[in-house]
Amino acid sequence: MKQRFSRRDLLRTASTLGAGALFASCQKSSQTAGTSPQETAANQPPPGPAEITIRINEVLVDVAKNHTISTRGYNGSVPGPLIRLREGVPVTVDLFNETDTPEFVHWHGQIIPADIDGAEEEQSIVVPPRGNVRYRLTPSPAGARFVHTHVMSGPNLHQGTYTGQFAPVYIEPKSNPGNFDQEVFLSTHEWEPFFMAEGEEEEEGEGKGRGNEKKEHKEEKPNGWEVGYQLFSINGKALGFGDPVRVREGQRVLFHILNGSATENIQLALPGHHFQVIALDGNSVATRQTVDVLELGTAERVDAIVGMKNPGIWILGTPKDDDRKNGMGVVVEYANRNGAPRWIKPPKSSWDYTAFGAAGRVTPPPAETIPMVFGKINGGLEQFNYWTVNGKSFDSKDQPQVLRKGARYRLAFDNQTDDAHPLHLHRNTFELTKVYGKPTAGVLKDVVLIKPFSKIEVDFTANNPGLMLFHCHQQLHMDYGFKKVFHVA
Repeated sequence: MKQRFSRRDLLRTASTLGAGALFASCQKSSQTAGTSPQETAANQPPPGPAEITIRINEVLVDVAKNHTISTRGYNGSVPGPLIRLREGVPVTVDLFNETDTPEFVHWHGQIIPADIDGAEEEQSIVVPPRGNVRYRLTPSPAGARFVHTHVMSGPNLHQGTYTGQFAPVYIEPKSNPGNFDQEVFLSTHEWEPFFMAEGEEEEEGEGKGRGNEKKEHKEEKPNGWEVGYQLFSINGKALGFGDPVRVREGQRVLFHILNGSATENIQLALPGHHFQVIALDGNSVATRQTVDVLELGTAERVDAIVGMKNPGIWILGTPKDDDRKNGMGVVVEYANRNGAPRWIKPPKSSWDYTAFGAAGRVTPPPAETIPMVFGKINGGLEQFNYWTVNGKSFDSKDQPQVLRKGARYRLAFDNQTDDAHPLHLHRNTFELTKVYGKPTAGVLKDVVLIKPFSKIEVDFTANNPGLMLFHCHQQLHMDYGFKKVFHVA
């Protein structure tokens, strides 16, 4: 729903994610299934001020001129303020829920105990309505992570990741050469979601991957609801509204880019410039590659350095014209330059995870390969699709699959659906070992986008004991069955 009114000063907040000194009395974490007493004791926070404070509250976001969105966010803004942590240095976290519904706060991409990971399926701590919790967190691994709500939405498009409850997290490595001149954090998001029947919106690129594949796979029942959006933003602002990214000729600018969408896989380009990709999901790549177009599935992150060698006023945005016109972009402005921002369609390109791998490296064999076959049960007109892993939609009553602590496992993803899926494994970093039939090594991630009717294999070592959630990061898919729970013991 569109609301037209000026910014409400009373919703501005002076608190930031480091302003925990204001709050000293909070609920401590409790032991949960899959967490040892020793781990629970280690997570008990000391008294006194917290280093990190997150307030979940109602916010008004001026996304575009005369266009204000009412949503939920962290610390009064969308995205929430950047959280900077140091690798291996414990911090006390205070979570305050100023809403009337329970919340889960998920530390995406961090290797932490299940009780503080922030997922119901892992029996993590709930942040109660009008309540608060406190716990201890040791940041790991270094790199670009983020924090977001992990509440299920179902048919409610004003809940879960459709809201503005997300914030970038950067964990400083123990040693960082810092070979750049400026650092810029960009988070994409979409607004005013609505349900639509397939075919109401034409898809472009590889994001959804429908079309020929669907024609080749006859369906007995029509596809169910999809989600569309009316408004797009980067750092909470539509293209042309808000401050530009200001640069100087000759700079090396490090962009940390997060796809903070609930459902959309995106592409981004900066005309007249190239991206040198140095990290994926916060993990340094084995081989740096220069590309014209970045592709990010929902919840993926890309760190890329751009040499500022083409002075002017440019648009960093999506190649999808309609989405860019509706806000998916940001102006990049060189010093002492003026005029209208320019957009030039980028050359055709193909995103290839294996290009960032280590040539000649061979991954060790796994102790076990776990088949993960993904299916879809079409819902039909005005109904919801259901998603399956190995022929079954998620049921909270099911027992988790047990994994041996310390063993190396291979997840063999087999996408037998006509959708692309951003696949996320909680509390772990995995290594890509085969992408669409091509062996690779050295590409470390926590989300991988698998194309329709395709196969990818990833390896991980089960070093993190306790419950461990796997799911598609597309909110609508996760809500309707696309997840599975493991238990490392």
